[in-house]
Amino acid sequence: MDGVEIYKRLAGYSLKHWRYLLLALSGLVINALTQPMFAAYLQPLLDGTFMDKDPDIIKWAPAALLFIFLLRGISGFLSGYFMSWVGRKVVTELRSEVFSRLIHLPVSFYDRTNSGQVVTKLIFHVEQVAAAATSGLTVLVQDLATIIGLLGLMMYYSWELTCVVLLTGPLIAFIIRYVSKRFRRFSRQIQESTGEVTQIGSEVIQATREVRIFGATDFEKDRFAEVNERNRKSFMKRIMTERLSMPLVHFIVAVALAVIIVIATRGDLLERFSPGMFMSFMAAMMLLFDPLKRLTSISATLQAGVAAGESIFTIIDAQTEKDQGSYEVERVKGDVSFNNVKFNYDESDSILKGISFKVKAGDKIALVGKSGSGKTTLVNLLPRFYDYQEGGIELDGMPITDYKLANLRQQFAYVGQNITLFNDTVRNNIAYGMLRNLDDSKIIDAAKAAYALEFIEELPNGFDTIIGENGTLLSGGQKQRLAIARAILADTPILILDEATSALDTQSERYIQAALDELLKGRTTFMIAHRLTTIEQADNILVMDSGQIVESGTHQSLLAQNGVYATLQQMQSDD
Repeated sequence: MDGVEIYKRLAGYSLKHWRYLLLALSGLVINALTQPMFAAYLQPLLDGTFMDKDPDIIKWAPAALLFIFLLRGISGFLSGYFMSWVGRKVVTELRSEVFSRLIHLPVSFYDRTNSGQVVTKLIFHVEQVAAAATSGLTVLVQDLATIIGLLGLMMYYSWELTCVVLLTGPLIAFIIRYVSKRFRRFSRQIQESTGEVTQIGSEVIQATREVRIFGATDFEKDRFAEVNERNRKSFMKRIMTERLSMPLVHFIVAVALAVIIVIATRGDLLERFSPGMFMSFMAAMMLLFDPLKRLTSISATLQAGVAAGESIFTIIDAQTEKDQGSYEVERVKGDVSFNNVKFNYDESDSILKGISFKVKAGDKIALVGKSGSGKTTLVNLLPRFYDYQEGGIELDGMPITDYKLANLRQQFAYVGQNITLFNDTVRNNIAYGMLRNLDDSKIIDAAKAAYALEFIEELPNGFDTIIGENGTLLSGGQKQRLAIARAILADTPILILDEATSALDTQSERYIQAALDELLKGRTTFMIAHRLTTIEQADNILVMDSGQIVESGTHQSLLAQNGVYATLQQMQSDD
């Protein structure tokens, strides 16, 4: 997508609000025309008052001056206010569109994308786009109208002298085209380095304990300083191009001005010009400086916006999660079937290699095996965080791809070892999403079942306590109990437990295990566990290795096989 196409697409966001944009553009044109009006006003002012001393001109000259500046003030307010209104509307709509797309992008997008870059697109790039779509439009319309009006006035006075000015146009256009390319290149570099600054800053803030305990403060400062310096250099390259181009344009205009003075003071042109006409012509030419300067410098804003737009549209145009199913059900029974399922990430080697097994509704299925054996990947296929490449997964006899995606995910609750909590109240963290409107009594019962009620009541504001970003005010065990309370409250037919009790002390784990035993009754459950003592009562244990199921059975039958599971059990017993 080239720069023109990108800018047309960006301008489309402004054109949706054409009524307000029309008011703003009308103000811009009127404001622009006050410049040639003022230049034209100088001729009768000088010739009629100081030279001819015409009483009529002396009488209306002050009122005319006030009218010009009153018109300029009103039009300036209209253009400034309504263009800003359109600009902020563009920011709001673009941010909403980008955020909405981010919410629906596949999980695999986040696996391969720098989170700092994503946040930079959402915040910094959107602002640059809005500046290009509104500020750039302001300069283009107002300054082009000003230049056309001033050139028209100059042509009226002397087409010969105006042609001298116009001869500078191609040279100025060449300079603008050259610096535009440089601006776009430097804008991309600035955006990339800003994303790196955001990423490193975010990582260090989130991992502040690890940074300090492992003595990485100097390393992180050096790493940040490197990208920060790269960001500064990119900015300075853009600024240098901008600051060199403007004086160059000014000098070209000054050369034209010097030539005009030489021509106008010789031959018959000197006879044709009155002092007022010459001053009016010179004023019009001098007034060309500012709009020419802005047109030269706006290239930086436009190219930064185009580069930012290119970056944003890669997200807006990205393929969302596939949701082509039409089947919906209020609550599934929980029968699950894997049929020769194969899966790999992008072009990598197969992670799951022909997985096949069946689960009856209400069964508790445990997945064990060393890290990297494919346990988490397998359960991630159930709510379609990833889509398998071969084979099939059925839920209640229906392929999971036939379900509407939202309806499919409503059947699952998840508790992992890496708990995600939000900077909100305890209540809203338990009753999250679709659970938000449930009665307080149900929320309290869920907290009680997860053995979280006791510590919640000890918090400063109980259920209304703000727990900080990702629950920073809570211990690891407390976070996990809130996540379990959330799963209990969801009351779904299928549960996914990924080391759900790993952060708990022995006493809390005993309580939680009792709560989970009650919760799991009648629900299909997939449990990923490293501590084999937590899964001894599972209906079926699947032992995984290198993406394959190498053993399956109950705890006792697997021990009797004296295979991989028995070896794992012996190792943990020895520990």
